[in-house]
Amino acid sequence: MQHFLLVDDDPTFANLLERGFARRGLTLVWAENGADALALVAEPDGIILDLNLGTESGLQLLPELHRRFPRAAILVLTGYASISTAVTAIKLGATQYLPKPADVDTIVAAFQQPEAPAEVAPDALVAFRPSVRKQSWEYVQFVLQQHDGNISAAARALNMHRRTLQRMLQKKPAIR
Repeated sequence: MQHFLLVDDDPTFANLLERGFARRGLTLVWAENGADALALVAEPDGIILDLNLGTESGLQLLPELHRRFPRAAILVLTGYASISTAVTAIKLGATQYLPKPADVDTIVAAFQQPEAPAEVAPDALVAFRPSVRKQSWEYVQFVLQQHDGNISAAARALNMHRRTLQRMLQKKPAIR
């Protein structure tokens, strides 16, 4: 039986995922924060890490999880997906990056082929042209990442008021 660790601050999501994993014969242990996750004794086969853990950042926790559990595949799951955070997560040791909402089958499938490269046809890249709104969201995420999640510093770099940036970040990201 495979054992997985979920690091997420949402108890409802954790409960749904635990039940979904149990139906597939898999064990899922839930940790609400980084300290609880790092306190585990047994190494899981896979780790599902939320990017936004309330006051913590999953990206800051990722390297420590990778050091603590070197054989575990790490999947970053986030409701605020961006290219910048995806690249950073992979550089820090994540093997997969999925946007929420993701169902149990998608999450389990990501662990079954954790290092399979995504095949993208060159024509598909040319056809995909993100909107200006999506590009601005990506740039804001990039600048925020460059300033280690510090909203005040990122706002100064973007030449905008801190509260404006906070309101912008509370909105759902642009899809296209």
